[in-house]
Amino acid sequence: MPFTVAEKILQAHSPEEVKGPGQIVRCTVDMVLANDITAPLAIKSFAAMGAQKVFHTNKVALVCDHFTPNKDIASAEQVRVVREFAQKMGVTHYYEGGDCGVEHALLPETGMVGPGDVVVGADSHTCTYGGLGAFATGMGSTDVAAAMALGETWFKVPPTIKVQIDGELPEYVGAKDLILELIGRIGVAGALYKALEFAGSTVSALSVEGRMTMANMAIEAGGKAGLFTADQKAMDYAKAAGHANPRSFAADPGAAYERVVAIDAGDMSPRVACPHLPENVKPVAEVGQVPIRQAVVGSCTNGRIEDLREAAAVLKGRKVAKGVRLIVLPATPRIWRQAMDEGLFTTFLDAGAVVGPPTCGPCLGGHMGILAAGEVCVATTNRNFKGRMGSLDSFVYLAGPAVAAASAVAGQIIHPAAL
Repeated sequence: MPFTVAEKILQAHSPEEVKGPGQIVRCTVDMVLANDITAPLAIKSFAAMGAQKVFHTNKVALVCDHFTPNKDIASAEQVRVVREFAQKMGVTHYYEGGDCGVEHALLPETGMVGPGDVVVGADSHTCTYGGLGAFATGMGSTDVAAAMALGETWFKVPPTIKVQIDGELPEYVGAKDLILELIGRIGVAGALYKALEFAGSTVSALSVEGRMTMANMAIEAGGKAGLFTADQKAMDYAKAAGHANPRSFAADPGAAYERVVAIDAGDMSPRVACPHLPENVKPVAEVGQVPIRQAVVGSCTNGRIEDLREAAAVLKGRKVAKGVRLIVLPATPRIWRQAMDEGLFTTFLDAGAVVGPPTCGPCLGGHMGILAAGEVCVATTNRNFKGRMGSLDSFVYLAGPAVAAASAVAGQIIHPAAL
């Protein structure tokens, strides 16, 4: 039968014949991931099931990125548990401190994940690696513990929604706007346990970083995975990062899709997801005059170098509005150093921004940017649920780096072209 990208990758990792959506298949995994919040739970389950060692010391990644640097005693204890487990098991890919970055930016840039892989992680945004052409998905800590021990797991083969995006992107419109537009159309449950397969001329023109931004937020539509065909651009990225065996899988002609969603990118303007759901999407011009107290540029969605460049281009020669906190968090130490070497930090600091370490930080209400009651934030992060970034009475708007930076200057949510 003709395969979708998801079916093709799963078939390459399963001894069973993949026959279509709904089938349960057993698959080997290429990488298993957990972080400082989810790994302690997985480690507890790992011990409870009597496992003695991980299936492969080079195919487990433990990244302490959510509360890093440790914000309190409780988070320090979480990291201690993970550190001791990594040492006991001989895990190669353990990260904290100065070599730690946001996991979903760190793993691709270091070649730990790549095209054709099956990756499972105890974090919902593991689907990021679909931007490289991997079948990557989040799982519960118990399932991840089993995968760490066995090197395999089971999946229900997901039906696939094809997202066809064509047209040349207008100024200030990027990957974040495309994925917000899709989520606005189909809703936060529109792809529940389905794969989103992205295609079209706009997709082909996107950078690998932009594709990872889109795959990252597949989960915000309920998706099991967000998938791009690994073209030469993706293969070159993976090889340059040191990935040992990148494999490209493309959908077969005649592959069966549950539905096709067509988007004309040429007519788009920047999009904003308003509180308190990622599906509450509007063109920035329709958001209205919303004063803000905080803007955040960073996270596993938009903390890469091209995101920082986009924000810096808007901020150059401008100042952040009085009473607004602009927080910039490069996603990895490598990105941090590159931004510094390119002079982006000078632009950020001259504008009045705070530049912090690579951390998830405020995205999940962890630290380094918690909101008080009544405060409004525009952020390049991926979720704006009630209380996500602090007080239950705060408000988070999601946008791309240009809108976040422009809004910090204006003191209210604004189209960058209006500055």
